Amino acid sequence: MQKIFRQMIQHGAAGGILLFFAAVVAIFIANSALAGAYEEILSLTVSVIVGNFAIEKPLLLWINDGLMALFFFLIGLEVKRELIDGHLSSPSQVILPAIGAVAGVATPAIIYTILNGTDPIAARGWAIPGATDIAFALGVLSLFGSRVPISLKLFLLSVAIFDDIAAIVIIALFYSAEPSVLALSVAGFGLVALFAMNRMGVRYQSVYILIGLVVWVAVLKSGVHATLAGFAVALLIPLKTKNSHEESMLESMEHGLQPWVAFFILPVFAFSNAGVNLTGISLGDMLNPVTVGIALGLFFGNQFGIFSACWIAVKLGLAKLPEGASWPQLYGVGCLCGIGFTMSLFIGSLAFENLDPSYISSVKIGVLAGSLFSALLGSLIIYRSLNPSVKDAAYELPAGK
Repeated sequence: MQKIFRQMIQHGAAGGILLFFAAVVAIFIANSALAGAYEEILSLTVSVIVGNFAIEKPLLLWINDGLMALFFFLIGLEVKRELIDGHLSSPSQVILPAIGAVAGVATPAIIYTILNGTDPIAARGWAIPGATDIAFALGVLSLFGSRVPISLKLFLLSVAIFDDIAAIVIIALFYSAEPSVLALSVAGFGLVALFAMNRMGVRYQSVYILIGLVVWVAVLKSGVHATLAGFAVALLIPLKTKNSHEESMLESMEHGLQPWVAFFILPVFAFSNAGVNLTGISLGDMLNPVTVGIALGLFFGNQFGIFSACWIAVKLGLAKLPEGASWPQLYGVGCLCGIGFTMSLFIGSLAFENLDPSYISSVKIGVLAGSLFSALLGSLIIYRSLNPSVKDAAYELPAGK
């Protein structure tokens, strides 16, 4: 399990850098002479037709509904492994990050709602600032190498896992359309089949993948957001059953998918969704309630909510401070949880789907601003919390990692 955790850290660090690069390139292109081509490519209709059955969507939605379903599938695999046979399998390891995650979702939502609650359309974005981007956050934290205790990295990863679970529940409850009973029935039969295969010890990975694809198509047609199919299917992948190569099927899938998610899926999503045209945007546009609510929710809501809840939990004896970590370091990690890039942009695209494009622009500006300031403050606090003797070496990556 330690090896798996180390791989997640490595992919998070490198993937975070690639995410940043993809976002910068997208913003540059959106504000250059290539802006028209950028929008035209993302609007290109892509069709899959089999007989009378067809799926036709713009390329952007194929990325957000299709590729991101694989991202949610990986989240589901990680959640199942961690809860059953990993770092979150014992209550003592769950309490502190779970409390922090709940506060990290609720506090930003409260801040956003205070600023936007009177506008029924703007209020739809209440969940946007409560999401943590694990790739970016781990990427920043990993810059400090072994000078930051492994327990602190584990705390950040655990908070992000619970945060992802909360995001999935929120998407299912608040950002899905009126469901189609027929399509959901097909998806339900598929999930039952996966459950039966799991219980019978079916060892063929290809069969799980094929039925999982059917479930995804059914959910896509149902009105419920298709990415939820990825998470649901992942929970039914067997952890103990070995595949044809005598490996744990779940871990085999997780190892195979991690680099694709880190180095392709998330950067493509960032490139496709981060491009915001800043031409003609005034100070008033940047200070509108949606933008400010998201930025303040990410920046203040996460650091205040997570740190305060964890401090109260420790003082009440409900949990313990991560081993080897200090309170300033925990506060710095709370700041890093305000980096909400991927999931915040994703929820924003759902909250304001088919509405005035200005809402999406406000989401992008707010997410970028809140995430940037969270990363800078978190890095500064963690750096200053290190002992003077190790500060000069803080950015050296540990050998062999």
